[in-house]
Amino acid sequence: MSFNHFDASGNAIMVDVSQKTPTMRTAVAGAVLTLKPETVHSIVSGRMAKGDVLGVARLAGIAGAKKTPDLIPLSHPLAIHHVAIEFDVDEAEGTIGVMATVRAFERTGVEMEAMTAATVAALTVYDMCKGTDKGIVISDVKLHYKEGGKSGVFKREQ
Repeated sequence: MSFNHFDASGNAIMVDVSQKTPTMRTAVAGAVLTLKPETVHSIVSGRMAKGDVLGVARLAGIAGAKKTPDLIPLSHPLAIHHVAIEFDVDEAEGTIGVMATVRAFERTGVEMEAMTAATVAALTVYDMCKGTDKGIVISDVKLHYKEGGKSGVFKREQ
């Protein structure tokens, strides 16, 4: 079996994508935060001590997507054209779903950028609420959808 992130000597390498044709790439990834319902209520009602939790988390997720090659050693620096972070808040259940969409016209996919964006947004919610709620859990970080490139469309069935 050959691994494309290693050369013939077993050294880690960045895959050469220079010969690939650029196409429009899209990836959607998500994460779920579980908090106390009263914490979620405080977030939604704007009563968290650190301010606009979801607004800051949205900006952090966008910044995270752009910083992906600084964090994931073998990912390619990409000219990202679009990042959107959306939240699905359920006060009664005490959950906040994070969904990150990333698009670029590139030679390689944007899955890692979407995963990083969703994770960084979730971590930012955690950071801004940890003083109020010590039991916050971040879970279900996963790719939901991707399109573009040779491998075509992936859509997670749920």
